[in-house]
Amino acid sequence: MKLIKKHYKKFLFILMIAYVVSILISQQKMLNSYNAEIKSYSAQIKKEKQTNEDLNQIKENVNSPEYIEQVAREKLGMYLPNERVYIDIGK
Repeated sequence: MKLIKKHYKKFLFILMIAYVVSILISQQKMLNSYNAEIKSYSAQIKKEKQTNEDLNQIKENVNSPEYIEQVAREKLGMYLPNERVYIDIGK
């Protein structure tokens, strides 16, 4: 009887240790997953902050004559009155 109780206690102890170890492993996997998400979100935030800074810079320069001239040349195909425009026919 004592031998059975002794083995029973050892078995329960080993079972509890195995349960705790399995919980620790699963929690570590979850922590690694959360850390990966944090890194991903941090990179995305950094990218969006840079985009926001670029847009704010464009917003500040939108009324400047240089910006207006650049947009007229690039997007609208407009040029100054006495300006020579060379077209590359090789394209």
